[in-house]
Amino acid sequence: MPILYLSPSTQENNYYVNGGTEEEWMNRLADAMEPYLTASGIRFTRNTPEMTAASSIRASNEGNYDLHLALHSNAAPEGKYGQIRGIIVFYYPSSLRGREAATLVADGLKAIYPLPNQVRAEGTTAIGEVRRVRAPSVFIELGYHDNPDDAVWIQNNLAAAARNIVLSLTEYFGVPFLEPRPPRPAVVDVSWGALNIRDKPDAASAVLAQAYDGARLTVLNQWQDWYVVRFDGLVGWASADFVTLI
Repeated sequence: MPILYLSPSTQENNYYVNGGTEEEWMNRLADAMEPYLTASGIRFTRNTPEMTAASSIRASNEGNYDLHLALHSNAAPEGKYGQIRGIIVFYYPSSLRGREAATLVADGLKAIYPLPNQVRAEGTTAIGEVRRVRAPSVFIELGYHDNPDDAVWIQNNLAAAARNIVLSLTEYFGVPFLEPRPPRPAVVDVSWGALNIRDKPDAASAVLAQAYDGARLTVLNQWQDWYVVRFDGLVGWASADFVTLI
């Protein structure tokens, strides 16, 4: 099961030209992403507003994450305040997986941003959350919060951006993109010892846990003959043939 470190901005002093802060709006974006991540079986850990970039990097490096995703919005340099628009998706230049993820995210955002020619993926060694994390890293600058048009676009398109970004992540991780559904209680129904909870909807994928006959779990979604399930705090995939909804 893919594991993501989700790191919305902790910059509470970066103000949007029309109200709110970078920390507030990027945390709202992360809030909107969470249901899509869970629906598609992507496990994640998220930083908190009380953390800093440095502590987010440490927390990411202490885990075993498949991708570090930082959510930010940009600001123009002095003398150009309010004059620049666009989205930049940064990655570390020598990271092939980071570049792949950043390119997928940038290409996806072109479909919803009003100026698609102003969306690009770009390598950098200047950003700590790109340079200092162990996992492949993507750092999204989702428009310029000092530009009135970009600030309004971000605020009015959080749901669309959340869905779009997670859609790109599912392509990167090689799992199906699924719309959120209401969770449903269920039990394991096998005639042998235990049902394998797997990393992906594939009988050959890694086993994350085993749920014994009669064990209760929560079905979060379905793709073909597989359920996305939560079992004992773990999210994974289980064959629908051996799970009974209750």
